Amino acid sequence: MNETTQQVGPHKSRGALHDVWVIARRGLIHMKRQPEALSDATIQPLMFVLLFAYVFGGAIQIPDGNYREFLMGGIIAQTLVFSAFGVAMSLANDRKNSAVDRFRSLPIANGAVLGGHAVANVLKQVLPITIMSLAGLVVGWRIRGGFVDAVHAYVLMIAFAFAIIWIGVLLGSLVETPEGVTGIAFAALFPLTFVASTFVPVESMPGPLQVVARWNPTSSLSDALRILFDNPTGIPSQSTAFPTQHPVLYTWMWVIGLVVVVAPISIRVYKRSISK
Repeated sequence: MNETTQQVGPHKSRGALHDVWVIARRGLIHMKRQPEALSDATIQPLMFVLLFAYVFGGAIQIPDGNYREFLMGGIIAQTLVFSAFGVAMSLANDRKNSAVDRFRSLPIANGAVLGGHAVANVLKQVLPITIMSLAGLVVGWRIRGGFVDAVHAYVLMIAFAFAIIWIGVLLGSLVETPEGVTGIAFAALFPLTFVASTFVPVESMPGPLQVVARWNPTSSLSDALRILFDNPTGIPSQSTAFPTQHPVLYTWMWVIGLVVVVAPISIRVYKRSISK
């Protein structure tokens, strides 16, 4: 019997924070050993930055400034929305390879598995945020706002990444296979990120799509980051919709709403799914 077993005992947890970090570290080690799984956090955002900046950027006009500066807020928002896909895949893989059953047999704190997945995926999002920031600087993007606003922007990114994780937990709890998660996630997330001000101003869309795009949280996050970085927003001065007038506030409302409303539902659905 080793020292750890003597201290912890066969049926005792070493504490919730310790258990959460163990599960999170497991996820980070998996990412390190399977670097191809990080393509959504590395290659994809970099590809979108270069593709839209150099291939499509010349054909898209922004009324109040440089398209490449307009682009960066949208690329970052799109990548953070897709982070829900990553945690859903992680949970689906755990169910497929019976890791969930092994977790249930271990002396770990309640909620440690979900907490560990959440921490690992939030840390994972630091990588694309860093890559996109550096790539943006290369293609001509600049942070033109003040230091406090810039910090606010990066805090908002991390907060949104944490909030959107609970959508992924819900999806990973309802869909049992990674293949099913892939199909549903792409069908749901692609329209969510493209019917928005991600790549083009909302006013360039047909009337009905403009309404959807204005209230889309992907649009508000894109516009919030542009405002905080003092980049072009493409928002006309006559726009009166609440999300376009107050994108930072509207995005924080989504962050709080997802954590307060969706997180408890996701946890309940997850517990029910692993008890079958």
